[in-house]
Amino acid sequence: MLSLPTGGPLKKMAEWMSAALCAMIRFTREKERERSIMNYTRINAAMIDSWVDKGWEWGRYISHEEYLRALNGDFELKLTPTKNVPREWLGETKGKKVLGLASGGGQQIPIFAALGADCTVLDYSDRQIESERIVAKREGYAITIIQADMTKPLPFEEDRFDLIFHPVSNCYVEEVKPIWRECFRVLKRGGSLLSGLDIGINYLFDAEEQRIVNTLPFNPLKNEDHLRQLRESGGGIQFSHTIEEQINGQLEAGFTLKSLYDDTNGEGNLHEHNIASYIATWSVK
Repeated sequence: MLSLPTGGPLKKMAEWMSAALCAMIRFTREKERERSIMNYTRINAAMIDSWVDKGWEWGRYISHEEYLRALNGDFELKLTPTKNVPREWLGETKGKKVLGLASGGGQQIPIFAALGADCTVLDYSDRQIESERIVAKREGYAITIIQADMTKPLPFEEDRFDLIFHPVSNCYVEEVKPIWRECFRVLKRGGSLLSGLDIGINYLFDAEEQRIVNTLPFNPLKNEDHLRQLRESGGGIQFSHTIEEQINGQLEAGFTLKSLYDDTNGEGNLHEHNIASYIATWSVK
C-alpha cells in the first residue's frame, strides 16, 4: 500500500481544507440559527400556548359568574398587571366596534361583549384563540376571531373600529411603530387606542431582579447573550422598547395622548420597591 507524505504541501492543503470545513460548518450553523429565529412571532405563539397549558395567569378565561357580573356593569379590565383601566377611558361601549389586538385568552373581550360591544379579537396563539371561542360559545354572544400576526398589516379596512384594546404584548415584537400606524389606520376618527406598554426596565435585571446584567435595547435577534438568556428561561423571543418608541411612536402615527398611568410587575423585587415597569396609555385618533 502506498502511503502519502504527511509534510510539505499536502500537510498545508489538509490544514487549509480542515479550516475551510470548520468555517463552512460555523456558517451553516449561523444560517440555521438565523432561520430558526426569523419567524420569531411563531416561536412566541407556541411559547404562549405552552404557558396557557401550564396555567398562565393571562391565559385563564373568565368564569360564567364574572361574565354575569359584567352584564350588570360590575367588571375589571386590565392593560397592565395590577391596575384597572379607568371607566372614563372606555366611554360608551354599547354597539361600538371593538378590536382586541393581541388580546386573546377570554379575559378582556368577553367583558366588552357583555357591555354590548361588537367584538373582534386578533391573536396569534392557538390556545388564546381557543379560549375566546370557549367563552363566546358558553355565553352565547357573537364574536369575530382572527388568528394573525400583528407585525403584518392588519386584515381590516380603514376606519373600521371605535376602540382598540391592546394589553401588554408588543414586548414580543421587534418593531412597534408599524403597529401604531396600523392601529391609526383601522380606527375611526375619534376612536380610542388603549395600550399596555412594557417600558424595558424588566430586561435590565437578572431573573431574581437583584442585579443589572444587561444593557438596553434588549434584542435577541442581534445579541447572542440575550438570546441565550431567553432560551434558558423559556421566555421565547422578547424585546425591550423605550418610552420614545411607544408613546412618541403613537404621536408620530397621528394619535393624541389623552391620559396615562404607570404600573408595577405585581410581584418580585421591583414591585416590592414600587418601581414602575409598565405604562398604560389612552390615545385618540
